[in-house]
Amino acid sequence: MTGQEPLSAFKRLKQEAQGPLEALTVTWSAHGEMRPVDGGPDEVWLHVLAQTRLPLVCQRCMAPVDTQVVSDRWFRFAPDEATAAVLDEASEEDVLVLSGTFDLHELVEDELLMSLPMVPLHERCPVDVKLAVADPDFEAPEAKPSPFAKLASLRVDKSG
Repeated sequence: MTGQEPLSAFKRLKQEAQGPLEALTVTWSAHGEMRPVDGGPDEVWLHVLAQTRLPLVCQRCMAPVDTQVVSDRWFRFAPDEATAAVLDEASEEDVLVLSGTFDLHELVEDELLMSLPMVPLHERCPVDVKLAVADPDFEAPEAKPSPFAKLASLRVDKSG
């Protein structure tokens, strides 16, 4: 099963985008398979591949940066919450509960949201980025003299 939907169909994901969204799409594919298990029933697995391009805000120059977002994950299904909790602790893959209310669209959106970069950045910013911490126009206050400096000058030198 494959699909391509406008970004506007993904309410939470579109909130992350900056700028016009009309031309943006999310492309995804999902396919399931049954995997045999020694001494037990076959397991249901689902592979989900989703991708989109989002205009995010570069955290260095604060200008828009076109960012490719991709999620490529396998999920194993468990028959109930208790089994899912046990399997999730013992395995590296994600475990979901097999239910009649499974929402593939929501899973695609969740996975893309988790694949967003923590700090979107241009490889090379299109504008010069001011990296100085101090403001050159800021006038530093005059240093106050130490209260002990006056006492030190009153000390009598008894060595001579």
